[in-house]
Amino acid sequence: MTMQVEKLMHAVFFIAALVSIIAVALICIFLFANGIPAMREIGFLDFLLGQRWAPMNSPPSFGIFPMIVGSIYVTAGAIIIGVPVGVLTAIFLAKYCPAKLYRVVKPAIQLLAGIPSVVYGFFGLMVIVPFIRTYLGGSGYSILSASILLGIMILPTIIGVSESAIRAVPREYYEGAVALGATHERAVFATVVPAATSGILASIILGVGRAI
Repeated sequence: MTMQVEKLMHAVFFIAALVSIIAVALICIFLFANGIPAMREIGFLDFLLGQRWAPMNSPPSFGIFPMIVGSIYVTAGAIIIGVPVGVLTAIFLAKYCPAKLYRVVKPAIQLLAGIPSVVYGFFGLMVIVPFIRTYLGGSGYSILSASILLGIMILPTIIGVSESAIRAVPREYYEGAVALGATHERAVFATVVPAATSGILASIILGVGRAI
């Protein structure tokens, strides 16, 4: 009976995974089928390397190169801002945070993870953009504004996954380092954190995926 149930669940999970793959493939096929004729008319290089996006002009322009470069700049800025803060926060929660404070901070971070992107965008529009406009000049609509906002957005993902990776490191690693005379900080940063590198890198990749 148990073997039959296992085979049934294996088939169910396989079908679910197959449906997901087929759905993504169909979306890609639909996009390419409808986009390739337009790119042929515009010209692939003009579309990819064009400097202007002005579809309402006469003649219209459909260059997406500035969008690509802007996305790279904003994502890089978000990584520079969000990754150090997120990883250090994860280390604090896993190895330094008092229990009472943890019971407050951890739910707050989990709450941030559930906030829709449009709410973050509204926060950036109402708070970050006016702040930059007031103290740095200009319109406030800049790569810096977007980088700060995306850096905040990716924090819950980086913190959550990094903390789990750090907590997954066997306690013996830390105890062995302390037994050899290492301080608490040295044991954490020289032994525990390097052992959790793969999980921390996974958190960064997931965070960048959300930022993009």
